[in-house]
Amino acid sequence: MHNLTAITALGGTEPRTNKHGPITLSEEAGYALASVAARKGGERATNLAIRRLIGPAAPKPGHVAGDKVTAFWSGPDQWILEAPYDSHETLFAQATAEVKGKASVTEQTSGWCRFDLHGVGLAAVLERLCAINMTTFRPGDATRSSIDHLGCFVVCRTLEHISILGPRSSAASLHHSLLTAMRSAY
Repeated sequence: MHNLTAITALGGTEPRTNKHGPITLSEEAGYALASVAARKGGERATNLAIRRLIGPAAPKPGHVAGDKVTAFWSGPDQWILEAPYDSHETLFAQATAEVKGKASVTEQTSGWCRFDLHGVGLAAVLERLCAINMTTFRPGDATRSSIDHLGCFVVCRTLEHISILGPRSSAASLHHSLLTAMRSAY
């Protein structure tokens, strides 16, 4: 029998946390992810399925919505769903059943890593990383941006809590860039 040990995107058995100045950076390994893309003619049905999964209406471009299961817009008639892994390990299967063949659903949990920034003054960190206008970036906003040549999603949960999702295969590079920006800002 195999004796496998799960590891985080940064290669540890426990998620990593770093603090510098007023900012805390935490590796968030406990989230399930799935992408949903409406098929031709299935746009309305997909929007309704997203609503059933997250509660509120499917988010518009540049936004995130939901409570326990959240969704953020990732392209025309496309969203990324996220939820705590402990309670939604089968998020992909839930979404697949909910869309009833009107959308394509792809398991994304192992393809992305998530880092959360907490603290006062996150704008000073993010303006060193990406081309997001931090004077207008508000809770409920989500966008795709390049961070150190990596395509990432940036989600504003509150003004003191921002999540960054990037390719898992580049987790160490993304983590280094975030730490460098934190040290540069503070």
